Amino acid sequence: MSSLHHVPAPAKLNLFLHVTGKRPDGYHLLQSVFMLVDWWDVLHFDLRTDGLLLREDLTVALPADDLCLRAARALKVASGTPLGAMIQIEKRLPAQAGLGGGSSDAATCLLALNRLWGLDWPLSRLLPIALTLGADVPFFVRGHNAWVQGIGEDLQPVSLPRARFAILKPSLGLETAHIFRDPALKRDTSPATISDFAAQPFAFGRNDLQAVAQALSPEVNQALEWLENQGLQPRMTGSGSAVFALVGPQTVLSKPPPGWQLQMCSNLEIHPLAGWVSSDD
Repeated sequence: MSSLHHVPAPAKLNLFLHVTGKRPDGYHLLQSVFMLVDWWDVLHFDLRTDGLLLREDLTVALPADDLCLRAARALKVASGTPLGAMIQIEKRLPAQAGLGGGSSDAATCLLALNRLWGLDWPLSRLLPIALTLGADVPFFVRGHNAWVQGIGEDLQPVSLPRARFAILKPSLGLETAHIFRDPALKRDTSPATISDFAAQPFAFGRNDLQAVAQALSPEVNQALEWLENQGLQPRMTGSGSAVFALVGPQTVLSKPPPGWQLQMCSNLEIHPLAGWVSSDD
């Protein structure tokens, strides 16, 4: 195998996000449900026999040492392979949106290079590498909608009914670190259970980061109001700035303000690459 082209890296939505505490090391304890949706970046991988890891940005320019290159380098070091790769990225998911785009790209990179390099490592060998890259990366590597706890590393698969969503990303993004550093952030939400969530999966709970994001970014307020004015019940995903709402199968929304992105999505039962890695040793 010398190439893998048109490899998807899907976005996720946080159906709710509660902050239940903070560890002594500064990491926040969370509860959430991560749900995959059919909006994705597209990556292309070509084998290099000289050991070099190179990246080409086909749409928007990414940081010089993005999560994809870091994922490739981590897998190369861990495996000891002499092979390299050219990685091309069609970035379609907006950055600083709370959609997990960078983490999803990194997970797709691990899954694709595991195949391209002929490593055939099982999930149990990829997950420790994924966790070093960020708390969301293991979710995308596992490939199932999940009840998430801890700092993001405690994942339990959940089944969700098929549904359609409007995702609205205003022109400005938000830095996750700014949200979590804010003294106004509520950090003591009482823990919930999966059965609490299952009773009303698309209406349960709230996003504890949303109030802070609204205070920091007027555009988050405007995006929420824009969806509310069309009869929807929106909330923010992740640390923002994107917001989303459950919509009917025939819902048509008006054109968003200039510079904003509106995407109509369906949820996914599993990641498109879920069969690319075995779950046992």
